[in-house]
Amino acid sequence: QVQFVESGGGLVQPGESLRLSCKTSKISFNIYNMAWYRQAPGKQREWVAGITRGGNTNYAESVKGRFSISRDNAKNTLYLQMNSLKPEDTAVYYCKAGALDYWGQGTQVTVSS
Repeated sequence: QVQFVESGGGLVQPGESLRLSCKTSKISFNIYNMAWYRQAPGKQREWVAGITRGGNTNYAESVKGRFSISRDNAKNTLYLQMNSLKPEDTAVYYCKAGALDYWGQGTQVTVSS
């Protein structure tokens, strides 16, 4: 069945970096526009960044200039490079494939001194 496995989260200090990965299975990864979302405690899940199947990218204003989304179609994997992390980036991060109604388990990112 469809499976998304997000990884790479952790506890970091403000200003540090993390690289998230989302390994997908049982989807035609290369035909999907992909995105990262996040959900902080007590808040709605929000869109963070997106990348089209052609490689065009878009970012939420809150992460623009600090985060970079990329994809490796040969590995069916989506990435999110997160630099200059802030406490407000603390959330569970999820990847999503187009309009496919499926979410993985997410990966926890905690930014705290």
